Amino acid sequence: MNLVWLSLLVVSSLLLVGVLVKRRMSWSWLKRFGLHLTMAAIALYVLNFSGFISGFYIPLNPATIAVVVALGVPGIAMMAGLQWLVL
Repeated sequence: MNLVWLSLLVVSSLLLVGVLVKRRMSWSWLKRFGLHLTMAAIALYVLNFSGFISGFYIPLNPATIAVVVALGVPGIAMMAGLQWLVL
């Protein structure tokens, strides 16, 4: 069964690359996403270790970075609010 899933992953990845190359899509979206990802990680790191939000520690993991990439600064406020509400 694992071989079936692996072959499906390989074939779908090759087809995706084929579509991207055939359409000659610009890679600007990938650069923009990488920039947002890096800035989100830096923002969380600075907020955690600067002491700006005392008593709060928002972990630096893929889930929190994804929330900050998707929502921006309001995502940081949402995570701080959820942490305050839950804990």
